[in-house]
Amino acid sequence: MQITVSELGAVLDAVHQQEPLVQCLTNVVVTNFTANALLAVGASAAMADLPGEAGIFAGIANGVLVNLGTPYAEQREGIIEAATAANKVGTPWVLDPVAVGGLPVRTAMVEPLLALQPTVIRGNASEVAFCAGGGAGGRGVDATVGVDAVTDLATQFAGRSGSVLAVSGPVDLVVAPDGRVARIANGSPLLTKVTGGGCALGAIIAACAGTGADPFVAAVTGTAIWGVAADQAAALAKGPGSFAVAHLDAVAGLTPDGLAAGVNLH
Repeated sequence: MQITVSELGAVLDAVHQQEPLVQCLTNVVVTNFTANALLAVGASAAMADLPGEAGIFAGIANGVLVNLGTPYAEQREGIIEAATAANKVGTPWVLDPVAVGGLPVRTAMVEPLLALQPTVIRGNASEVAFCAGGGAGGRGVDATVGVDAVTDLATQFAGRSGSVLAVSGPVDLVVAPDGRVARIANGSPLLTKVTGGGCALGAIIAACAGTGADPFVAAVTGTAIWGVAADQAAALAKGPGSFAVAHLDAVAGLTPDGLAAGVNLH
């Protein structure tokens, strides 16, 4: 195995100890949920996306999330500013290319953002395939291809771009530029019934990367935290409303030992 469960536990412990500050340039639908997810995992959140401030904040933050969910004009300027600054000073940053390929504004943003070398690119299979030059994008935020169909493409693109790729699906895939691969078989179908699950996952990956962890290990850890907590929440939930609350509670209560014991990593 190219990664061990003890490594994941060590990153979660580092998040608890360091309380990394994550700058989120994210979509208006999910700001509250994303901030609460970061607080639950033990990090801090700042929704700093204004031009003139976004770049400054990227130099202060421990990690940055760029999410293209609702890229209004002012935020688009702030996103480029923050990603440019993060690239310049070495702040790890996560790109979530929401709905690229099918919608023109966000699609036009992807190429310059990819040129700024995201530390991690997190998305569904269709979004990742489009970024890799091998697909037309999904149906809005929904994937139209599966993770297995893009595994080879993701591996090639990771090596070419230098970014870690985290591909969400029933079994999540994480690929490193050096060829390391991990699959995480945790999570619940209820994740697809709550708005902002993938967006919050990107923020948690940014928090893990913000501890100074190896980006591949950080992406696997963030994915595992989200999935193991979802498993625990689904066992208690009566539906998507109670699941969302239970999921945040499970993230907050997850220990390094609990993560290592609960993750289905292969």
